Amino acid sequence: MFIRPVPFDHPDAVKLNDEVQAEYHVRYGDGGDATHLDPADFRPPGGVYLIAYDEDGTPVATGGWRSQDRNDEGNEDGDAELKRMFVVEGMRGRGLARRILAALEDDAREAGRTRMVLETGTKQPEAVALYTSSGYEPCGKFGYYRFHEESLCYAKPLR
Repeated sequence: MFIRPVPFDHPDAVKLNDEVQAEYHVRYGDGGDATHLDPADFRPPGGVYLIAYDEDGTPVATGGWRSQDRNDEGNEDGDAELKRMFVVEGMRGRGLARRILAALEDDAREAGRTRMVLETGTKQPEAVALYTSSGYEPCGKFGYYRFHEESLCYAKPLR
């Protein structure tokens, strides 16, 4: 496996984003995550988007972070918001999500962000297990889904 940064609108990123959106729709029945994401959000130094490729060059996992500061959606100054963490079904259980998460945390820390935050949902127990076992703790709700009952928000200090 190798992990490399790509633009959020790279064809491999678009392909994996379509797959994660389809999975969200299956789990929640709402057509996928409606949070607006702009490819510019993931351009260094204000963010990064990573894809893990297998030995054949097939994209198998993804994740990114984008800078957020205090806003009316509940973010705080210095936040790095985790987005689109996803591993294709056939590659799950191999530690890819944990590797991408660690790489994203390192990158956000190097960019001067002070806290990694994320929003997931009650129908994603695997994600909750990954984040809580990686040191994330519940935090005040933020973002597009902050008023939804199924929304769960977590944070981890980066310093």
